[in-house]
Amino acid sequence: MEHLITPSQLPRNAQSTSCQKFTPRTVIAIWNAAGLIDAATVSGSQASAAGISVRVDAARGGCEAVLCVVLTMRQTFLLLLFITLPISVVLWFINAFVSSTIGGSVIEPSRWLSATLLPVIVAWWGLRKKSLSSSGAVCGLIVGFLLTLGSYVFFVNLLIFFVSSSKATKYKSAMKRKLESDHKEGGERNWVQVMCNGGVASLIAWFYIVDCGCGENPVDLIYSYRCSWLSVAVLGALACCNGDTWASEFGAVLSFGDPLLITNLQSVPRGTNGGVSLIGLLVSFLGGLLVGLGHYLTLLMLVSTPVMIAAPPQWPIVLVGAAGGLLGSLIDSLLGATMQYSGITSEGKIVERPGENVKHISGSHILDNHAVNLISSLLTAIFLPRVALLIM
Repeated sequence: MEHLITPSQLPRNAQSTSCQKFTPRTVIAIWNAAGLIDAATVSGSQASAAGISVRVDAARGGCEAVLCVVLTMRQTFLLLLFITLPISVVLWFINAFVSSTIGGSVIEPSRWLSATLLPVIVAWWGLRKKSLSSSGAVCGLIVGFLLTLGSYVFFVNLLIFFVSSSKATKYKSAMKRKLESDHKEGGERNWVQVMCNGGVASLIAWFYIVDCGCGENPVDLIYSYRCSWLSVAVLGALACCNGDTWASEFGAVLSFGDPLLITNLQSVPRGTNGGVSLIGLLVSFLGGLLVGLGHYLTLLMLVSTPVMIAAPPQWPIVLVGAAGGLLGSLIDSLLGATMQYSGITSEGKIVERPGENVKHISGSHILDNHAVNLISSLLTAIFLPRVALLIM
């Protein structure tokens, strides 16, 4: 992995240097000047151990410094593999012993390894990007483990939700900070937010493992109702969360005017719980559609051709995901407008609790945003299989 640094970003003692290797101390100075690291948290020995080398490329007519991180990504992956491989082997042995004792199927070792390794990689990425706090990463490991163990389709659904919603949260963060008093820079999610967004899906994935086993199965709500119901419910829970996040994060900054309160269609300030706009509804539809598309493409890649031919057409699952995103956003807005307090301060920021110099806009102080997300995710998971019957 390489980062190109302009001469102005180099320390003064390095700007006139020809192509050469720098010491770890100079490495840290250059990375700090470029804004890539905090020099206070990295020592020279750490830079050397990571295999970081720096050179100035004079052949390009000036001094563009090229920071070469040698094998850092490979070393990190090998470390994660070294940690998760023994865990997956132990889990496989336990599964085999229990199956031989009381009966049941044995899950293949590769799935145990995937269920431990993939969530660790995603949690590590979330920590590096500050999309997850430490508690959020630990909780995300549990959620990711259950979803990946149940089906790789569920893991892809979770991955699409996590990555796209993290990007959406960071979009035009400065504008959102002016609108919301509790806006957190970078959208770092703690364990409560992870559980309220992924808890329903992981619980349904556990039901799927117990009832249907582990594996990827096409949706067939006629001849394989229970397993298909659970699969669509997982899709609904994650499509709801993604659609609602897209509506909140994109709708608040892309809409041309103030949103309308869903209960009485009166204009309310941006950021008000329960406010809807045409742009917000459109992006919630697209957010769910993206999760549904990932579901469909994963089925195409992992399910054998004869099984796919024998099953009903699977492409409508993309529309089911889109319906889940839109339905979840509407349920979230309805709950937010009635059971979640919204007020505006004298500075024009939206708050979720009554207080001094806070003018009430809508809702009652019954649920907070986390509870609304959890309930809307649960309701969407329950209702979406009925919607899927109409679409597929």
